[in-house]
Amino acid sequence: MPSTIPPNVRCTLYLRAMLSDETYMQRCIDLARMGQGFVSPNPMVGAVLVHEGKIVGEGYHRRFGEAHAEVNAIADVKDQSILSECTIYVNLEPCAHHGKTPPCANLLVEKKLKRVVIGCPDPHSKVSGKGIELLKKAGIEVTLGVLQSECRELNRRFITFHERQRPYVILKWAQTKDGFLDRIRHDEEVGINWITSPETKSLVHKWRSQEQSILVGRRTIQNDNPMLTVREFSGSNPTRIVIDSQLQSGDELNIFSEDAPTIVFNRIKNEVRGNIEWIRIPETNTKHILDELYKRNILSVFVEGGSRTLQYFIIDNHWDEARVIVGNTTFGEGVKAPAIGKVPSRSYSFSTDTVHHYFRRWPL
Repeated sequence: MPSTIPPNVRCTLYLRAMLSDETYMQRCIDLARMGQGFVSPNPMVGAVLVHEGKIVGEGYHRRFGEAHAEVNAIADVKDQSILSECTIYVNLEPCAHHGKTPPCANLLVEKKLKRVVIGCPDPHSKVSGKGIELLKKAGIEVTLGVLQSECRELNRRFITFHERQRPYVILKWAQTKDGFLDRIRHDEEVGINWITSPETKSLVHKWRSQEQSILVGRRTIQNDNPMLTVREFSGSNPTRIVIDSQLQSGDELNIFSEDAPTIVFNRIKNEVRGNIEWIRIPETNTKHILDELYKRNILSVFVEGGSRTLQYFIIDNHWDEARVIVGNTTFGEGVKAPAIGKVPSRSYSFSTDTVHHYFRRWPL
């Protein structure tokens, strides 16, 4: 029977429904982001339950190994009897396999949800459409692809890891207004030649807390003796990674402290001692390093230097994002900053510095 609703009214109703789906999905994304730095190697996921146009429950994946977003959102609904009349919004396809927790897709079927709106499919081989198929077979209406680009951007680390079989790589460095990373070192001179403002350090430490690992070359730890922790921000320390092919770094350096695990890629030995692991690889190049990190389920790596290490990642096209901080200072001469060869996707001021963000490929 033909619809009695005029075409212009049907179009308006359709647009309102689309806007409604997008609004709730944006809420999922906002909730999911609250788990950043705590859920890896799992993805960030938020869930929102809607009944008759009102949010009746919401939740997000708070910490790795704990309940998933869908479980928390369902538990948040005061009147469980209305679940069969609810729509659940989730930014990533519900899991369909047993991991640290039971499958979320099974839970949605068990609770007889009316409709499931999904931002993007899960590329993990154990899910990859299986959650969607399970829901459809149970007779649940499934809508896929709402704010898909935004949902993929949110979990770009997780998606890159599973689609490209390597960690998501972020390059970061600070350079002077005249394009230098460091001054010329004389007579084994050590210590950090600061380029950026003290306030910017807290921003960098926040960035560190959002990644699973942080990587530097041997010269960086010998020249600067960094701790590579998140002292200026409340969060978890990333796993520290050093490229030291001939094991020339002394045990007294800060990177070998007990503040965080440390991995040393080298061409000499495999050994584990306390929180330090030495991993022997045939060549200390970017591919071998990323392959080893992939095997260890490390989703992201934050490359902080030095100049040669950063340039190798750029030359090999093994990077996804770059964050370049330009300080309000000049050196006149020194170690030249790497060349990224792209226009920044966005730039902004932070304290007295300027931050440029680059993306090698976009969208994912």
